Amino acid sequence: MTVLDVTIVNVALPSIGKDLSFSQENLQWVLTAYAITFGGFLLLGGRAADLLGRRNVFMAGVVVFTAASLACALATTEEFLIAGRAVQGLGAAIVSPAALSIVSTAFPEGSERNKALGVWGALGGSGSAIGVLLGGILTKYLGWEAIFYVNVPIGILVLILAVPLVRESRVVGARRQYDPLGAVAVTSSLVLLVYGISKAPDAGWGSARTILLLAAAVALFAAFVFIESRTAAPLMPLRIFRVRSISGANVVGVLIGAVTFSMFFLLTLYVQQVLGWGALKTGVTFLATAGTAIMAAGVAEILVNRIGAKIVMAAGFAFIALGLLWYTQIDVDGTYAVDLLPGYLLTGIGIAFAFVPVSIAALAGIEERDAGLASGLINTSQQIGGAVGVAVASTIFTTRFTTLLEAGNPPPVALTEAFQLAFWVIAGIAGAGMIAALTMLRRVELEVEPTAAVAAAGLVPNRMTTAILTTALLSGAGDDEGRPPGRQPS
Repeated sequence: MTVLDVTIVNVALPSIGKDLSFSQENLQWVLTAYAITFGGFLLLGGRAADLLGRRNVFMAGVVVFTAASLACALATTEEFLIAGRAVQGLGAAIVSPAALSIVSTAFPEGSERNKALGVWGALGGSGSAIGVLLGGILTKYLGWEAIFYVNVPIGILVLILAVPLVRESRVVGARRQYDPLGAVAVTSSLVLLVYGISKAPDAGWGSARTILLLAAAVALFAAFVFIESRTAAPLMPLRIFRVRSISGANVVGVLIGAVTFSMFFLLTLYVQQVLGWGALKTGVTFLATAGTAIMAAGVAEILVNRIGAKIVMAAGFAFIALGLLWYTQIDVDGTYAVDLLPGYLLTGIGIAFAFVPVSIAALAGIEERDAGLASGLINTSQQIGGAVGVAVASTIFTTRFTTLLEAGNPPPVALTEAFQLAFWVIAGIAGAGMIAALTMLRRVELEVEPTAAVAAAGLVPNRMTTAILTTALLSGAGDDEGRPPGRQPS
């Protein structure tokens, strides 16, 4: 639900704007309000899960997210919807790291955890594509309210199943140890960072507002690091960075977020504004990416067990880069089979091959007491990367589009060429991700259990992984070296 809601709103924005009489400048806040609170509170949510109990915090987050989803569906004014989206983002920031830390602590490090994190990584990688697909279907047949209503029964079902199925866990003896100054500093820093980046395409990267917001975010983060190095019970113990995989995985996580968020952002605009496809057809086109990512996830998990996270992650970025290079050739009169489908298939494979190993590497070698924190870190990295990627892509696209219009090009031609340039830049970011994976993570061989070895011999996804991922699609919904929203153009 939390990943879906990053993109599920995209194709519904025109309907939302029309029904609630949104002004053009405020419509983007339906996306930005969610991104700000989601990215800003992830670290706090992850540490809270470690200290207060991972299942308790997870369930609390589901309650907040589900209630906020219902409020969004019932919204009758733009202010109410924006406020609901902000609360929804807060719920997502509580749910995501708690859920990932539950997965990581439920399985011993090695092939069993890698299978579980393979499911997680595939959900994260395909979630954006599935969000666009479901957004189109629900908006077409049930109205934009349905994209929020759909979370309510799922949230209730999750709450019913969590108590009997999820084991409670927390850091023993740490319940009363808190770091309020650190929590305020890092949350404020991340909120300002996401807000500043999200608004930069509108205000300008060199504007006083953007510079001041980003400078304040950096200053607050520096204060946070200082506080963490002095306090007895830090929100983010700096010892976590002694695990070599943490830094590399989170740098790669930033680049994955930047590439995937911006890619889906640009593709959604291209098929609607240039090809003129409606919400439903736009959503259905992304089924190829989502389906490919789900099928490739099992293969990615097996390959991580055989050759390590580093090589698989680099291969994922290579596939994504190839897909993006294909998109640089899109045409004004493009067709699905020629201009989109090959790229959809390439990026689907790449998303699975990138998200699965980064989820594994981000938690490799982490002690159980820091599982929530590590989960919050990797989620934060991906959200911050997504905000940066969309902002950069939006800035490049808008600047190029304006220049081409002023030169006398017809709008469809100007739009297409602006998209092409933006895809070139994102392909470059994907290339940087491949280099980062190869240089910042060291290859470590895993001891593969017999069952995993049998599966690896045929490179066949295990049945549990396939079953869980298929259900998710249909419902909508000792070593430390790395083992295994942006602006809508008017």
